[in-house]
Amino acid sequence: MGAGALKAASRLIPVVVNPVEALIATANQGTCDRSLNPLKPMSNSSRKILVTSALPYANGPLHLGHLLEHIQTDIWVRYQRLRGNECHYVCADDAHGTAIMLKADEQGVSPETLIAEVKAAHEADFHDFLISHDHYHSTHSSENESFSADIYLKLKRAGAIAEREITQAYDEEKSLFLADRYIKGTCPRCKAEEQYGDNCEVCGATYAATELISPVSTLSGNAPVEKESLHLFFDLPQFTEFLQSWLENEKLQPAVVNKLREWVDAGLEQWDISRDAPYFGFEIPESPGKFFYVWLDAPIGYMASFKKYCDRTGLDFDSFWSLEKSATEQTELYHFIGKDIINFHGLFWPAMLHAAELRLPSAIFAHGHVTLNGAKMSKSRGTFITARSYLERFNPEYLRYFFASRLNDSVDDIDLNLNEFVQKCNADLVGKLVNIASRCAGFISKRFDGKLATLDMSDSLVTNILAAQEEIERAYERREFAKVTREVMALADRINEYVDEKEPWVIAKQEGKEEELQIICTTGIVCFAQITTYLKPILPNLADAAGEFLNSTLDWGDIVAELNGQSINRFKPLLKRLEQSEVDALIEA
Repeated sequence: MGAGALKAASRLIPVVVNPVEALIATANQGTCDRSLNPLKPMSNSSRKILVTSALPYANGPLHLGHLLEHIQTDIWVRYQRLRGNECHYVCADDAHGTAIMLKADEQGVSPETLIAEVKAAHEADFHDFLISHDHYHSTHSSENESFSADIYLKLKRAGAIAEREITQAYDEEKSLFLADRYIKGTCPRCKAEEQYGDNCEVCGATYAATELISPVSTLSGNAPVEKESLHLFFDLPQFTEFLQSWLENEKLQPAVVNKLREWVDAGLEQWDISRDAPYFGFEIPESPGKFFYVWLDAPIGYMASFKKYCDRTGLDFDSFWSLEKSATEQTELYHFIGKDIINFHGLFWPAMLHAAELRLPSAIFAHGHVTLNGAKMSKSRGTFITARSYLERFNPEYLRYFFASRLNDSVDDIDLNLNEFVQKCNADLVGKLVNIASRCAGFISKRFDGKLATLDMSDSLVTNILAAQEEIERAYERREFAKVTREVMALADRINEYVDEKEPWVIAKQEGKEEELQIICTTGIVCFAQITTYLKPILPNLADAAGEFLNSTLDWGDIVAELNGQSINRFKPLLKRLEQSEVDALIEA
């Protein structure tokens, strides 16, 4: 639901409710503790962290936009694990709604069959992009149905559910109430034709679907009729004071806070949480024939996925979701999302959690969209790249690295310029990083039987490489992955400059210089190992391959000291160069 949909939502009417002020005064104490602020990491003792990514919709394949979010999340999760923190990462397919019901009907299968097939494809794509979910679930699950019913009934008992008749567009041929995206007509403002039922793409106006001129159903082509139906609403306005307080606790990026405050300051409206049959979803307790709107049970899917994971592993669910227990155990909860769904995660979700007396997120991290060569991805223009079409041609770590090199704490869009993609991956990963090992390893294998020298650990290059670790750790914690890649490539430049200056290929030809040659090449290799460790959350496969060569797991810490004087294996090429022709073929496909 965007700004237009919020604007078009039904207005607040007087509702007899039970007081909620007591909840506002008492709930979520402890979740605002600055010790949980991700910009101020906790002590060296192991943190207990739960992380989620937004749920991909289960009606089609993953594309590069999904990958941006899951790669961003996965990098942060892998970093936390490398630091020794207990970090759990769950996600799920968002499997409900009219769109899935209609697509299943179009394909002649049941909705359950459709979402099972899509889920399997999604999991395969995430696996091949090295996304390290601990559990991947579906919102169409017994866990989610149970939690959704429980939370709804808590909201109802707290007086936070209202009901009233509303008038909607109805397709008599399909026997279906029509969401705005299933209605097209002429814009009532600028008279542009073929505009959807909530906003005009030509003049930018927002309006109710009933205001469209000559509206038609995109499902049948017939003119919809107006029909009344009783709907249920989450009474968001009564949580205004709580949400104002929530927005002051540094849990969101400044740009996100500013946008959410615009909605709060303009006056919150009740949120329609019910849909009429036929609808693929969960039936609402005590309201036969009414179903939860997909956006009510979708975020609850985070809890459901984690519960399934807890049942499998024996982990304590309550320590991460119970209001009291999460505060006592100082567990942390982070949601990574796209900027287009900040209203659901920044307003509706915390208000629901608050009213249901559950813990709040420690923070919500939003990112921008992905554009391709400066334009929105488009199927009609042939620039809609799916995860699988990429994987059929390229190593996933090229995209992981490129996205990392653009990601920071902002919600700005990220452009995947394919020329820059080729140039950056070749220059940084092949020309700088891997080049260090390939320049030094052969001498160690051939002249010293794979044995590294014992270095003077006060060497200026080594100390500079190690001194960078603290700043790199801060950058990872703050999701400033672009800064990580800049710092590491600057170190790679220093190491390559060192090798250029020392000229081991020249030293190798001189008699009596064996010790010097071994020290030069050892210095290059151990420094390569250290900066590869710095990139391990971004490039886990490359780090593993380098670890096999180095006889090391490249765990976080002082890899230089670990390798000093040790033996390594024969070097094998770690990456190949990208070719522009391969990228062109991807677009052509």
